[in-house]
Amino acid sequence: MRILQTGIYKKISNFKFQISNFSKKGFTFIELVVVIFILSLATALIMPSFWETEKDAVKTEAKHLSSTLRYIYDNAVGKKQIYSFNVNLDNESWEFKSKKETRNFKTKGDVEIRDIVVPSLGEVSNGEVKIEFGPMGPEEPIILHLRKGKSEYTIILNHLDGKTKIFEGYIL
Repeated sequence: MRILQTGIYKKISNFKFQISNFSKKGFTFIELVVVIFILSLATALIMPSFWETEKDAVKTEAKHLSSTLRYIYDNAVGKKQIYSFNVNLDNESWEFKSKKETRNFKTKGDVEIRDIVVPSLGEVSNGEVKIEFGPMGPEEPIILHLRKGKSEYTIILNHLDGKTKIFEGYIL
């Protein structure tokens, strides 16, 4: 019985020796392929979020400008104050002012303010446009057009309820 156990032990110890010799050689080809596959899959999932396209840049600026218009409307109506919304089409910037606050913004990522349409002024594509938001909001609807390259977005502010809508493309 003892001899049989010794024989099994020798076979097991030889097997362990062979395994430890094998692991000293490095990684197997399959292990390397699996690791490279996992890294490339993670990169493919993460990298597109870092690449900003023209469309994404314009859409982001449209959302920012839209939320600014909504903020001005809500504060003018809610606080019964007069706010001034100024758009400078030459340097791609806008600002708003009240008695208590002033904020300035500039478009990012080469996004340009193509034009602003207000019924009393028509379509204005250069210079400065000043719009007053009184306790009832602005007197007229406001349409802004943004673009970068071939991508364009339209922002429309409804002067009656202060809601803004963003549309892809140039809409009047």
